[in-house]
Amino acid sequence: MKKAKIIISGGGTGGHIFPAIAIANAVKERLPDAEILFVGANRRMEMKRVPEAGFSIKGLDIYGLQRKLNLKNIIENLKLPFRLYRSTQQAKKIIKDFRPDVVVGVGGYASAPTLRVAAAMKIPTLIQEQNSYPGITNKLLAKKIDVICTAYDNLERFFPARKIIKTGNPIRKDILNFVDKKEAYRYFQLDEDKKTVAVVGGSLGSRTINESVSNFVKELSDKNIQLIWQTGEYYYKNLSQEHQNLGGIKIMPFIQRMDYLYSIADVVVSRAGALALSELCVVGKPCILIPSPNVSEDHQTKNAKVLSDAGAAILIPDNKACKKLQNAVLELINDDVLCAAMSKNLKKMAQPDAAKLIAEEVIKLIKKDDFRTIQ
Repeated sequence: MKKAKIIISGGGTGGHIFPAIAIANAVKERLPDAEILFVGANRRMEMKRVPEAGFSIKGLDIYGLQRKLNLKNIIENLKLPFRLYRSTQQAKKIIKDFRPDVVVGVGGYASAPTLRVAAAMKIPTLIQEQNSYPGITNKLLAKKIDVICTAYDNLERFFPARKIIKTGNPIRKDILNFVDKKEAYRYFQLDEDKKTVAVVGGSLGSRTINESVSNFVKELSDKNIQLIWQTGEYYYKNLSQEHQNLGGIKIMPFIQRMDYLYSIADVVVSRAGALALSELCVVGKPCILIPSPNVSEDHQTKNAKVLSDAGAAILIPDNKACKKLQNAVLELINDDVLCAAMSKNLKKMAQPDAAKLIAEEVIKLIKKDDFRTIQ
């Protein structure tokens, strides 16, 4: 078999980037000589995180539709068709120069133009749909894509059934590995004899979650409950210094070692992005989910409802978080029976081999293309 060349396209948030890297690593385990190129959006976080993971990346001049209506965003939205055309031309050049055997889309701004060009050029294509309710882009792309890897059941409503393969969402390899809890406590400089709440509002942070947690940080400290709080880079700059000085409170703009965080968290407060939920299922951590309302098709609420309906999570709407989060956290962390039941239900839904399964589908497409070439 010839040396494989693969493009993986997408990004924008950690929820797209980290699964993409997990897929790339799984492919490299099977095909160590494979050449993998990422295609992302310029000025987005993938341009930093992907090289940190050891892979090459090229950027497109693309961004998404601005949903908040103000003069600046209206002007940006008017420019969008021209940006889309430019990014499509850039994707075409990247694909012609790299000549991939297969192109994989993981969602995010760069995914759409790259996958459209690849499909039009008859290059084998695969998309990974993370959510229980697909976005418009993947629904449109599905007509021309060869394989669709999904994480949830009942997506035949949106995609051709013959193309669907349920694999789950790929998660970071380090989260699957055993972690020495003592080492994790040392990393965060926390006490292993105290209960710990972890707050992760997504890789970019969440205004609602940060404001809600700010209301009861001192109470957690007073009750000897520890807190690991990922705020996001933007929100970290404006955080009250008073919170930083409280005992047992660890506040960080971004947490690199999520494996350490999950290993010592007794309760996790999180947005309901697909990656976060997949990780929570694998680690089996009792969780309170506050879905972001600022996403297409309100897909985070639909994701969270799958878990809450299964008794695996507590769902609090974004507009009720400031009033309800404090009591929900204190009640859950002090209810060992409920925590144990949640953990059991989460693990029933876990799909730890997702990256390997998707890598297998990528390799099948490469082999099919080799066969077509020989014929």
